[in-house]
Amino acid sequence: MITRKSRMIRFTWLAALVWFMILVQAGFADDRTKLFGTWKVVSMVMEVQETGERRPFYGKNPTGFLILLPEGRMMSVIEAEGRKAPQTDDDRAKLFKTMIAYSGIYRLEGDKFITKVDVSWNPEWNGTDQERFFKLEGDRLEIISAWAPAANIPGRPVVRGFWTLERVK
Repeated sequence: MITRKSRMIRFTWLAALVWFMILVQAGFADDRTKLFGTWKVVSMVMEVQETGERRPFYGKNPTGFLILLPEGRMMSVIEAEGRKAPQTDDDRAKLFKTMIAYSGIYRLEGDKFITKVDVSWNPEWNGTDQERFFKLEGDRLEIISAWAPAANIPGRPVVRGFWTLERVK
């Protein structure tokens, strides 16, 4: 038999749980809003899993942007330094190896954002979840990708990327 006292205890716990969920959601919302905006790529470094080698990815001065919208959409395009307009079909094929571009709906889970890709420079990414770990310090965003085969490097070595971005004002 449920007593009045036990109903009050249950109600108190339920109310506490509701308040906790509201506070947690507000905390996630605050983190998410800090990421909204346009971010310019400052540097990109690639690490090869097999060797541990780290090197600039797309040169010392890659160009690119990451855009995170309040609606949950992200868009990113990054290209290597020194790209030139193609003159031949071979040139056009080489351009594929010197860029990344994709868009999708993203969500936050702790210190990572996960994008469900719906369009990409590489159709292999379409429909996949791309995980990125992030650290935000003021107007500087550090991102580390999950380990994955490199679509645009011969032999498809398993790599991860380290991006540094700055907020565009």
